[in-house]
Amino acid sequence: MRPHASDVLLTAIAPAIWGSTYLVTTQLLPQGYPLTVAMLRALPAGLLLLLIVRQLPTGVWWFRAFVLGALNFSIFWWMLFISAYRLPGGMAATVGAVQPLIVVVLAYLVLGSAIKLLSLCAALGGMVGVGLLILTPQATLDPLGVAAGLAGAASMAGGTVLSRRWQPPVSLLTFTAWQLSAGGLLLLPAALWFEPPLPSLTAANVLGLAYLGLIGAALTYIVWFRGIARLEPAAVAPLGLLSPLTAVVLGWLVLSQHLTAMQFVGMAVVLFSVWLSQRAQWIVPPAPLQTAR
Repeated sequence: MRPHASDVLLTAIAPAIWGSTYLVTTQLLPQGYPLTVAMLRALPAGLLLLLIVRQLPTGVWWFRAFVLGALNFSIFWWMLFISAYRLPGGMAATVGAVQPLIVVVLAYLVLGSAIKLLSLCAALGGMVGVGLLILTPQATLDPLGVAAGLAGAASMAGGTVLSRRWQPPVSLLTFTAWQLSAGGLLLLPAALWFEPPLPSLTAANVLGLAYLGLIGAALTYIVWFRGIARLEPAAVAPLGLLSPLTAVVLGWLVLSQHLTAMQFVGMAVVLFSVWLSQRAQWIVPPAPLQTAR
């Protein structure tokens, strides 16, 4: 295994778990409350982590925590839940396949990271693979749902790159607590203003929210930010393609959704694209030749 292979495998756990978001959202949560659900996913988990770490941001980190909280959680989850409500099955997850390509460009502009041909091929291949997953005869595209998915992908891409640039002098647990709390606080007034109060929550609703907050947010984002700190953004972002793959597989296993041969080909293409994106990071450019003096 390569020196960073264990980091890649651990980081991949996060998007694999995120793939279950779409199943939980459609099966366990009240429909039509994207802002409220996103807020309830972020804020309680963030406050719980803050109670554990007992450390608030200082100085410039107040501003950075709210910027990252907005990109990684507030905007991303708002758009994510809109797309999940408006697009069927695993399709909502697959729209975000453009994210690795956005990350490659942003990493070049913000971090000065080189744009590698293999990384571009992997990103484009991932988009093709995801397209094969969703372009079935039964698939219907809702324009607002697609737009929300693309906006969410761009937001998450920006958060990934800035999280790499702004490495805080605190633990990953603390860093995650700051962002979750900030993201939840930003969502709170929007949820109260734009959406009606939630109906009485059922046991299934509470279970779904607890899962999304504790497992799908607090735990997975600690793992995700660890990966961002250790790996190049161009290596981390393509792992997000595992989310739509997981969503489609869960739709097949749990909801008895039919999968075509073309969709299985799409899964293979997605997995190959993820591998290719990691391979691109393993290749070290040759050192410049030393001229004799």
